[in-house]
Amino acid sequence: MKQYLLSVHGAQGEPLPAPDVLQQMYDDVDKVNQELREKGVWVFAGGLTDASDATVVRVERGEVMTTDGPFVETKEQLGGFWVIKAENLDDALAWAEKATTACRAPVEVRPFQDEPES
Repeated sequence: MKQYLLSVHGAQGEPLPAPDVLQQMYDDVDKVNQELREKGVWVFAGGLTDASDATVVRVERGEVMTTDGPFVETKEQLGGFWVIKAENLDDALAWAEKATTACRAPVEVRPFQDEPES
């Protein structure tokens, strides 16, 4: 089976939903996570802290540099993700439909590159 990244995106600076709505979102995501595990397609998942917590590490002129904040200066940021196994893109998209409904945010689906043959 191929692995897919289901990445959850949101707009930085948007107000959080009301506490009861936020709790329902967490509960709904937990249900999706449980279903992913039960169906044997779960690989890994996680929610991320605010993009302002990021540190970018890069090499410039042969020296390692670090800068605070996200790599890309944009309002839209990655908020969390799932890595799943699916037979094909259609199956991955079906899981993304459940994910976007649960977390109430856009979910991008991207396949991982195939491993090179050794």
